[in-house]
Amino acid sequence: MTEAIAYDVVVLGAGPVGENVADRARAGGLSAAIVESELVGGECSYWACMPSKALLRPVIARADARRVPGLRRAVQGPLDAQAVLAHRDDYTSHWKDDGQIGWLESIGIDLYRGHGRLDGPRSVTVTAEDGTVTTLTARHAVAVCTGTRAALPPLPGLDAVKPWTSREATSADRVPGRLIVVGGGVVATEMATAWQALGSQVTLLVRGNGLLDRMEPFAGELVADALREAGAELRTGTSVASVERSPAGTVTATLDDGTTLEADEILFATGRAPRTEDIGLETVGLKPGSWLEVDDSLRVTNSTWLYAVGDANHRALLTHQGKYQARIAGAAITARAFGVPILETDRWGAHAATADHDAVPQVVFTDPEAASAGLTLAEAEAAGHRVRAIDYDMANVAGSGLYADGYTGRARMIVDLDREILLGVTFVGPAVGELIHSATIAIAGEVPIDRLWHAVPAYPTISEVWLRLLEVYRG
Repeated sequence: MTEAIAYDVVVLGAGPVGENVADRARAGGLSAAIVESELVGGECSYWACMPSKALLRPVIARADARRVPGLRRAVQGPLDAQAVLAHRDDYTSHWKDDGQIGWLESIGIDLYRGHGRLDGPRSVTVTAEDGTVTTLTARHAVAVCTGTRAALPPLPGLDAVKPWTSREATSADRVPGRLIVVGGGVVATEMATAWQALGSQVTLLVRGNGLLDRMEPFAGELVADALREAGAELRTGTSVASVERSPAGTVTATLDDGTTLEADEILFATGRAPRTEDIGLETVGLKPGSWLEVDDSLRVTNSTWLYAVGDANHRALLTHQGKYQARIAGAAITARAFGVPILETDRWGAHAATADHDAVPQVVFTDPEAASAGLTLAEAEAAGHRVRAIDYDMANVAGSGLYADGYTGRARMIVDLDREILLGVTFVGPAVGELIHSATIAIAGEVPIDRLWHAVPAYPTISEVWLRLLEVYRG
């Protein structure tokens, strides 16, 4: 039997999260190996963040240009769909990971290609495509960074239909004439925005009463209005009962009320499931296919050596948040490896992913954009905080009017009345994605309202909305 190869840290999954765990461990003086069964760079690089935003950027740029006098008439034609898809392909490196592999090599991290599985405490087996098995052992930590996959509903015959998931929606090489999108969250709204603008006739089917139900209600309302204005059809309070694909390729979706819809493709954007079903969790007393519960240092409950970082722990399913967790986990693993007696695991400590609870930022790249950080009003009230919501029409900001004729948007900040700090901020409108980091800083820094009053926004910018919100609060 081949002798096991020992490292200080072994990472399962070479997406952005796994790469960052390995990088932080290596930077801290530990040896690290990373295991990947697909492409180094993971979901974000090839089937999520990067390709989706490459598809959406021309859509949003054209929409912005159409709102500018003197430019509007020049951009009335359709998008060049093939040029957009080619640009998307460039941003995915044509689904090749040579550059990412080169980066791993440059920082001294060993890559093992193949399917990685836990094989008892601190042990990982890697089965390569040719069947070769390599055993790795971890002196200090194994980090599960395997992410998530699309969760499909249990509809009979769905596999035979070969529906789109987020992967197909971001990597398709042609524009379908008609596209059904099932879901009302981030993937559904972004892909409906992109493909409608690229030439599809989109029908969006939403089980609930509106879109983006994890954000403030007005966010989904403004995005829904814009999708309808762009020509998409939106049906709420409905679900798909069955689907079938004809020999000619047409998809027929039967809805719960018995009506049918036909399309060329159907996208199910109905949630995510952890990619933990076949990574050997049963060998360490955990349930295969489960979300992994962790503490704020990202260490799995009741374990001294196993960490779960990123989407697999279900704390905040966002690439940037997973990378933040990776930085925290890497620091915690390193500190424990070198025998630091007491870690900084108190709130906002160096070894605690506090932002997962209190200051998660997100941008939905629809038109208009929806951006949020921290808690919504409903979340703050449910947590028992005494709060006040301050709303402002972003069309009344001078910078907004200069940015676009007919600017439509809304801002809200949630003030903790007992501590006089911000618990949450939401912006909806063109170009608000670049505003949200200021909100994240204010929330994570627990900056007092009285101090924010001295943070003067430049005139005339859209960020002057901060001053207007504070003026409404102060009266």
